Amino acid sequence: MSQQTFSDFEYSNRSRTTRREQFLDTMDAIIPWPKWLDIIRPYYYDESSKTRGRRPTGLETMLRMYLLQAWFTLSDEGVEDAIYDSYAMRKFMGVNFVTGKAPDATTLLHFRHLMEEHQLSQRLFAEINRQLEASGQIMRGGSIVDATLIAAPTSTKNQAKRRDPEMHQTKKGNEWHLG
Repeated sequence: MSQQTFSDFEYSNRSRTTRREQFLDTMDAIIPWPKWLDIIRPYYYDESSKTRGRRPTGLETMLRMYLLQAWFTLSDEGVEDAIYDSYAMRKFMGVNFVTGKAPDATTLLHFRHLMEEHQLSQRLFAEINRQLEASGQIMRGGSIVDATLIAAPTSTKNQAKRRDPEMHQTKKGNEWHLG
């Protein structure tokens, strides 16, 4: 286990977990990380090679950053900033700023292009949707209805002096509303 940072200590004493953190914890638990990494590994850089230049960022770190970008619809720079700003995202990424740093936007850009070039995104997101549906975390279908009460004239005070068959009454508190 790595050394606890001041922000880890500070956040461990919170009385409430944010929805973002709950979502990321759920995703971290249900994603089959070894399976997904094995799907991408043949297309990713050889992490153990002793070539010149900057060493490639770990595959799992890049996949986690890529998923954050997709789930929260962030730009390359936006997800980099969000990791620095959000404790929940930093925890999901496994980034410890004492010993390391988050990958930069350009690194994510190259990873995203690699995923698109080999159609890996479609395979992974189809799989995650199946898992979310199976675990009851995602719902298909349904409707959202705006049930706001609005002021409307009573049904017999219209121009035709007739009752509108689509209008109904409802009571909110002690007041009746027509609409």
